[in-house]
Amino acid sequence: MFKITTLLSSKLGINTTSSTSTTSKTIRTFATTTASTTTSISHRPHPHLLFTRARPSPISTCSSHVRQLERISQYTTIMSTLPKAQLPESLSGLTSKPKLHLYTASTPNGYKASIALEELVRAYPDLAKDRLSYDFIPLSFAENDQKKPEFLKINPNGRIPALVDDNFGGHNVFETASILIWLVENYDPESKFWFTDPLLRSKALSWIFFAHGGVGPMQGQANHFYRYAPEKIPYGIKRYQDETARLYSVLEDGLNSGAGEWLVGDKYSIADINVFAWVRSAAWAGVDITQFPKLEAWVNRIEARPGAYAGLGIPTRGKKLTKEEEEAHAKQNSAWILAGQKK
Repeated sequence: MFKITTLLSSKLGINTTSSTSTTSKTIRTFATTTASTTTSISHRPHPHLLFTRARPSPISTCSSHVRQLERISQYTTIMSTLPKAQLPESLSGLTSKPKLHLYTASTPNGYKASIALEELVRAYPDLAKDRLSYDFIPLSFAENDQKKPEFLKINPNGRIPALVDDNFGGHNVFETASILIWLVENYDPESKFWFTDPLLRSKALSWIFFAHGGVGPMQGQANHFYRYAPEKIPYGIKRYQDETARLYSVLEDGLNSGAGEWLVGDKYSIADINVFAWVRSAAWAGVDITQFPKLEAWVNRIEARPGAYAGLGIPTRGKKLTKEEEEAHAKQNSAWILAGQKK
């Protein structure tokens, strides 16, 4: 291999004296990549939409060989900047490479996607062994992972969650509602969490967009002014807490107008999942959920589901905090939250 490199260098005029270390490392990377094809590489951030990682082709010319070494070296460097992928406990015995890759964090929006995946994995155990198998990549906001170039190739908005689907050639999906709809349209063959009836499906979409355009943004602002703003602005706090409570009252009425247990029809669906993760964290926004008894019972009902419980642990499970711990947590996170607004 050293002779090949020397030959390439002499042909192309490369200064091997100043780059011996780099060249050696690159060659080792290339050798590892082109070694036995039976070697399984798993549990790390997925490369799709970052750089196309094709199988190494036979070396036909010196220049093509060098270009390929450069691409592999660049790929190795890029891929090392995001955290490694992890398997969820529900798929701990998986022996093949996961087909779905969830980029996420411990936020209401992140929990929506992980809950949906965990519900589907439990509903379709055979499918979970192959097409529905997934891993997750926990992104750190403190490290600004969501703004790194390789993640922006997946979600140009630099927000979590995002999903990469190997079953569709590395297709990427971002925005939580879009991810949930993608999952049920492709991995819920019996429509256990979706609807075949067009009227029910339309109602479900209405609630999904209501949450996506209303509850999430308004409660997010309530969180900000109540917990993270550098100065306490009573008007801003009250404005967004009141609007969040108003939106909760709409959900309460929706539960009252139907069978009373779920938002659409007589079954739990992604319409429920899509807003549940926000409503369960009402206290963090300073909103009292006990004034909405049906909604509070609905939250408790979902939290009791094994799939929801598992999803709330991906990537990490939050714990009950005291008032003092809440204030310390908010203060600790406010710096990177404020910094993130500028990018």
